[in-house]
Amino acid sequence: QVQLVESGGGLVQPGGSLRLSCAASGSIGSINVMGWYRQAPGKQRELVAVMTSVSSTNYADSVKGRFTISRDNAKNTVDLQMNRLKPEDTAVYYCNLHLIGADGLGTDYWGQGTQVTVSS
Repeated sequence: QVQLVESGGGLVQPGGSLRLSCAASGSIGSINVMGWYRQAPGKQRELVAVMTSVSSTNYADSVKGRFTISRDNAKNTVDLQMNRLKPEDTAVYYCNLHLIGADGLGTDYWGQGTQVTVSS
């Protein structure tokens, strides 16, 4: 069973910074993608940033240049450094682990979510 535990959300003023962390445990294959999604009230969940096990990254256009994703494959952790935060970054942020099986099929696991609020 895979578990994802997130930490680091909170309230920050516009222009401030926060760092989110996620630790995965359980049966985690070597071929996977870890990253972060977010969901604002009344909106669909959207990709923020993901990183593959070989360090390829993908960022949402809205966060490029402000957010940086990093991961430690040995520890099965993924972090999201968020700088120059804007009110529109306010959302619940979810850690995601996408496992790719030998058959090429993927399975998604989600953390419980952590609230990020950007407000003055």
